[in-house]
Amino acid sequence: MVDAPQVAPVLSTPDTHIFGKGGQLVDPKITPTKGELDTKYEIQRTISEIKSNRWKKIALQFPDHLLPDAPRVYRSLQDGLKGASSQVSDISRLEVKSVEQDQPQKVAQLSELETDHPETLAILGDTSYGSCCVDEVAAQHVSADAVVHYGRACLSPTSHLPALHIFTVEPLSLDTVISSFTSTYLDKDAQIILTSDVTYASHLPGLTSILQESGYTSLYTTEIIHSPTSAIPNRTVPTSDASLLKSHSLFHIGHPPQSLLLTLASRLYQIHIYDPHHAHSSHPSSSPSSSVSSTTALALRRRYALLTRLSRASIIGILINTLSVHAYLSALASIQELISKAGKKYYVFVVGKLNAAKIANFAEVGAWVVVGCWESSLVESGEFEKPVVVPWELELALRGDEERVWTGEWRGDFGGVLEGYESRERDHGMDGRENVGVSEVGDGVMGEDQAVDSRELDSEEESEPPEFDLRTGKYVQYSKPMQHKTSTSEATTAGTNGTEGKAEHSLIRRAKGDLARIGGEISPGAEFLRGKRTWRGLGSDFEIAYENDDGPVVKMGRSGIARGYQNEQDKP
Repeated sequence: MVDAPQVAPVLSTPDTHIFGKGGQLVDPKITPTKGELDTKYEIQRTISEIKSNRWKKIALQFPDHLLPDAPRVYRSLQDGLKGASSQVSDISRLEVKSVEQDQPQKVAQLSELETDHPETLAILGDTSYGSCCVDEVAAQHVSADAVVHYGRACLSPTSHLPALHIFTVEPLSLDTVISSFTSTYLDKDAQIILTSDVTYASHLPGLTSILQESGYTSLYTTEIIHSPTSAIPNRTVPTSDASLLKSHSLFHIGHPPQSLLLTLASRLYQIHIYDPHHAHSSHPSSSPSSSVSSTTALALRRRYALLTRLSRASIIGILINTLSVHAYLSALASIQELISKAGKKYYVFVVGKLNAAKIANFAEVGAWVVVGCWESSLVESGEFEKPVVVPWELELALRGDEERVWTGEWRGDFGGVLEGYESRERDHGMDGRENVGVSEVGDGVMGEDQAVDSRELDSEEESEPPEFDLRTGKYVQYSKPMQHKTSTSEATTAGTNGTEGKAEHSLIRRAKGDLARIGGEISPGAEFLRGKRTWRGLGSDFEIAYENDDGPVVKMGRSGIARGYQNEQDKP
């Protein structure tokens, strides 16, 4: 028998640890010299871009692991901008003297340039969404004219502010890369595409020259472009023909995101990854270059399993995971229309950094779709109770049984939703943007011109065959969208009185316990709140007498200590 503890457990932090030194947030490293810092962060190029574009308020965005270098980068840019401003001022004075008599208008322009305000820099301490995206939200808080983004980037086009990307060159051992490459590709005539993360892109030209000298004849080195919809996202490709691209293998240097691997899985013959961080591992079984084809196949099968669950969800939540990526509002409108046409309901949520605790508060939502950049939209975690998919997967899941065919293709950007939806609308001979009656809340309310007889809707719903979940075998009961029903009798009465639609849209005080109704239908969120939620927020367990002028009656509470309150002392 275990002895009972003699002392109560310590449930708080000791006083001596309150001001103790916490753990390090970043890996310890050697502080770079002034020259290394200027090269890594491209200080001179940044100053030149700021001066040429005449930006006055510039936001500097760093990922978490580069924040320790942010103060030094800030000071280097500040000193460089001051020096460049003094040079411009000296040049402008000379030009003013030389053209003072001949060109008065030029003198005014040079004088304005001379008296221009100096540049202001601001460091963004945290990102609103993913660190790969340009954070326009935080930049607008400081009224920035542009953003200088450092480190890894998804290169998604921005909505409002111009952005300058500094990829921060990382060191790379070419000898180790060449050894791994030659051991992976024994056939020197094989068609190979050489690419890397943006932080290692500057090493590719030199690496290509060495490999070509060693006998490799069919190498193609990619270049960085700002096009997430490219066959290789943000990279040039050797051919625009998708069938010819499937005969190429890809050798990637870095640690690519899972979304990139899933995108390239069906477009290339084979993918090999060289991770410089694992190349120096002391573990004997670690291999710096390893094939990822088997891992990608498993990931694709997991994504397809999520689609089978998504097709049975009656309420879909749309997570806005970006406010900076260009055309995200157009993608949102297309997703809303897709969900409404599929006979489902949707709700729109604007979130910051996504986690399971945030979306767990909305148990009535059966599935989630993320509208964000092509890298951060993919969520692969077992912590989420409901499936979380990208827009392209949603578009595939909402197709009919005849059209929904899984080919192994995968896309992370929401451009596929726009293209797929427009192509289907052209095939059916309809305009996808015509008569869209979608509300902001996402309840699928139809316009008055689309109102139909409620008896016809009921007859159509009753004639539909039953549906069963292929995973569980249970009968699936959908919550139909809240249609704008107008019965024949109501229409006749409205036409006679000349007050058509007035009763439905008038504001009526509801009785206690009644649920919100739209077009005569109960709201699914309110229905779920009443029937399944046991806790409805603070103060839901008592009623406040707002109409009583004297206020509620104050009652005496319990007194004493937890071991024995006064009203419990008489109990045995």
